[in-house]
Amino acid sequence: MNQDWEDRVAAAWAAFDTGAVQDASAFRAVIDALVAELPEDSPLGPFEQACAWDSTGRSDRAVPLYREALARGIDGYRRRRTKIQLASSLRNTGQAEEGVKLLTPELDAPSDELDDAVRATLALCLSSLGRDREGLSLVLGALARHLPRYQRSMTRYARALVEPEA
Repeated sequence: MNQDWEDRVAAAWAAFDTGAVQDASAFRAVIDALVAELPEDSPLGPFEQACAWDSTGRSDRAVPLYREALARGIDGYRRRRTKIQLASSLRNTGQAEEGVKLLTPELDAPSDELDDAVRATLALCLSSLGRDREGLSLVLGALARHLPRYQRSMTRYARALVEPEA
């Protein structure tokens, strides 16, 4: 889509995020109006609608829309966001195992600013499945990169949570 559309979507989200728009249905109506401007087969439509449902507490309504965005070929940065958000919504709807399957390959994807979000969401999915040590390992590994000291130690501790002792 064009930059004007992107700017209007960003403005709608900013208004929602700052509390300027507090009514969930009014916010979703704004997103729906913006989506109506897109070509019918655009993957951005279901993506933006899924995000709106998700952000207003309706993960159950978001899941099929995220799936549709993926099926329509959403790509790039938004594809990774879609997978992260879908995995989170799957966890919220009792389908954490599917979230783990969706996000695990993302651990080997090209690195970007969403790496830690992948790990955090995957850790939540693992925890929902009673696999807390694996989840904690992911979170510690992600955190280690941001520490001013102790990166090596925390990285080793994270690995030790999931690897057998040498």
